[in-house]
Amino acid sequence: MKKTYIDLFAGCGGLSLGLSQSGWKGIFAIEKSPFAFATLKYNLIDNLNHFEWQDWLEKKEHDINEILKSKSKELESLRGKVDLVAGGPPCQGFSTAGRRNEDDHRNELIHSYIKFIRLVQPKIVFFENVKGFTQRFEKNRSKGLKYSELVQKALRRSGKNFIGYEVYGQIVDFSEFGVPQKRSRFILVGIRKDIFKKSGKSPSKFFELLKNNRTSFLVNKGIGISVNLIDAISDLLEQNGTINCPDSKGFLSSTYSESNSPYQKLMRIKTSQNAIPDSHRFANHSLDTVKLFQTLLSEAPKGKKIEGKEREKFNLKKRGIIVLAPDKPSPTLTSHPDDYVHYCEPRILSVREYARIQTFPDWFEFKEKYTTGGKLRISEVPRYTQVGNAIPPLFGEQVGKALRQILND
Repeated sequence: MKKTYIDLFAGCGGLSLGLSQSGWKGIFAIEKSPFAFATLKYNLIDNLNHFEWQDWLEKKEHDINEILKSKSKELESLRGKVDLVAGGPPCQGFSTAGRRNEDDHRNELIHSYIKFIRLVQPKIVFFENVKGFTQRFEKNRSKGLKYSELVQKALRRSGKNFIGYEVYGQIVDFSEFGVPQKRSRFILVGIRKDIFKKSGKSPSKFFELLKNNRTSFLVNKGIGISVNLIDAISDLLEQNGTINCPDSKGFLSSTYSESNSPYQKLMRIKTSQNAIPDSHRFANHSLDTVKLFQTLLSEAPKGKKIEGKEREKFNLKKRGIIVLAPDKPSPTLTSHPDDYVHYCEPRILSVREYARIQTFPDWFEFKEKYTTGGKLRISEVPRYTQVGNAIPPLFGEQVGKALRQILND
């Protein structure tokens, strides 16, 4: 019998895809962005039929606070029927890659997450957020409390009709699990206290299982623990030959070359050699930008952020640009594609290359706008952002297997 879960703050469905591939069945997913939900719906609901969606919840984007307000009785009725609630609230307010801001309104979604857990009371909770979630803000109005500690205290605390959870969290680097990206995240696992008392299994067991299972899991996939950028995206080069991009007039895409690595073969399962890669649209750079990128490719250090005097040397207006290193995993992808220059071509990465680095298989299609800008960045979640914000499905699959082991034990 398949284990059941709910995906909160689901984004475009990276974690749900991983859980699907490890034998879980979704009950529903909550995601506020219509753009991200369109991608999740197309792939996981319409194509894979992965969710046994509840009749009382429309198959569309939802704000978690609206669901808590209008569907609290329905959520309570799920007690005893849900094995797992997974996912983590948006991380922009905590991220050290952006402007850390304790007053970012999205940080308040932590409390919505806790309220949801208290209503549904699944057997296990899986929580993911940026590394900055474990760090205090410099001017912290919460008396130095780390938000990771706030969540753990709230989950441990028993109360009226709430038994609480035994919890354990630590930082995990996804590049140690077959993901071609140095992406460190705070992972928290909680086991409901009645389940914990019966099994005697600490939530720290999850992290042991994750590491112990890693080698055999990746060997079965045909890949190694560490995957570099050449292994990940060298079959998607512009020099393979350009064609008109199918979904964007005035833009170019490229065809596939032969698969150059086991990782590429894994990502291209269900995809024909003659297919045009989905969302593989090349940016229309100006001549000046192309010249700058060519200079950076020949003179700038690879895999290192260009800043300080180096930035002045190349007359860079933008801060924090990185020329990617071909023989290493990518640094953490952000939602800003112009933070990175391709390792051998004078351009930024395409959405499909982003997706490869995030371990989305090539059959997984992304929907809605490619990019956005200005004030719309606050409300819109275009394709680059959908991919940049996701949990890598390959890691999600390993999560699903370890959590199933804990429940089966």
